[in-house]
Amino acid sequence: MHEECVFCAIVAGEAEASVVCEDDRVVAFMDLGAVTPGHVLVVPRVHAVGLEDLDEDTSAHVWRVGHRIGRALRRSGLRCEGVNVFLADGEAAFQEIFHFHLHVFPRFRGDSFRIDADWSTRARHLLDEEALRVRRGLVEIG
Repeated sequence: MHEECVFCAIVAGEAEASVVCEDDRVVAFMDLGAVTPGHVLVVPRVHAVGLEDLDEDTSAHVWRVGHRIGRALRRSGLRCEGVNVFLADGEAAFQEIFHFHLHVFPRFRGDSFRIDADWSTRARHLLDEEALRVRRGLVEIG
């Protein structure tokens, strides 16, 4: 547990949370700052700031639980015409609490969530160059 980490306090049972489910590796609970009603966070019990700090097995388990939560949202009776699964890894990606966590939240026509980006098509030579760089990164991590 890291001092001053609200998610570590929730995992330890020292802070309030509306828990959806938990096991020996994760705790899933309602987001206090929900985008839409039903917004759930899936948090590993181990403190890890981001992707670089979390082992792949725990990360895969977080995503597996997130998948189940997404399916459950569609059956929950909450307004849910779609589901977003969202990871913010790092300050530039809008991470605000620096303990790895996966957002899973219902979407519906007219909700307030937006991602404002330039969705224009990229040139193939740029995509090929970027793919090469990502492949090199994969080699570095083994």
